[in-house]
Amino acid sequence: GGPRPLPGQEVSVKVLGALEDGGLVERDPRLIFVPGHGDVVQALELGVPTMQPGEISFFLAAFPYAYGRPGSREPDVPPEAPLLFEVTLLEVRDGPDPQPLLPAVRLRLGSQRRERGNFHFARGDFAAALRSYQLSLRALDGPATAPPGPEEEEELRGQRVKCLNNCAAAELKLGRAEEALAACEAALRISPDNGRALLRRGQVGLASPRIAPLPPARPYSYPPLLSPQLLAEQGRDAEAALVLRRALELDPASKVIHTELSRLAKRQSPPIQH
Repeated sequence: GGPRPLPGQEVSVKVLGALEDGGLVERDPRLIFVPGHGDVVQALELGVPTMQPGEISFFLAAFPYAYGRPGSREPDVPPEAPLLFEVTLLEVRDGPDPQPLLPAVRLRLGSQRRERGNFHFARGDFAAALRSYQLSLRALDGPATAPPGPEEEEELRGQRVKCLNNCAAAELKLGRAEEALAACEAALRISPDNGRALLRRGQVGLASPRIAPLPPARPYSYPPLLSPQLLAEQGRDAEAALVLRRALELDPASKVIHTELSRLAKRQSPPIQH
């Protein structure tokens, strides 16, 4: 009864997921998501928009539409496993993004989408991960029905920094050094001494400019850069060295920072003449 979900609308579903041997691996009495945002497996992304409220459907999903070739640890799904989903569409409503939301709801949406981005990143789908991280930022930066309290404001700032650092990592994997740098700089605008953002910014300076950039999963503009020019226009190695040394002051025991500095030193060493 009722119309099927439209693009951008939010749905609530009851989901059971089982392996071929009948083993139950997924049970959620009220899963909430927006189809098309990449928050759930593709079987649900594609299947739920065909349903009406109150309808119960069964979707037999080959592994590319479930948890992919590697499977999953949580839920416990073996590699290349097809799944049978029993789905009940409970409710359809307008999506939350354009609406003013309580700070707690913004935090919930932001965390949910960032975690989904981590899921995609761990499986090597960096374009999908970037899309989830950018959707997380939109939720965190969206309009609010009331100003956040001090603790909520601090948590919003922390989640933004985490998400921007994750965006930088995904942008680097996609070969987009300028966008990765913009994400790092945006994180440093919020938290100037954030060690992960400083490390990533130094890594961007070391990134090969020969990497062919991929088209963005979705156009997105990060907040303005702190620097007037990109590292590529200022001499990458010198700028990268300054940033990495600053990161090392904040975290002297970091093996990753020491490794990046070693890479930089090797690049700056003159070739041996024979």
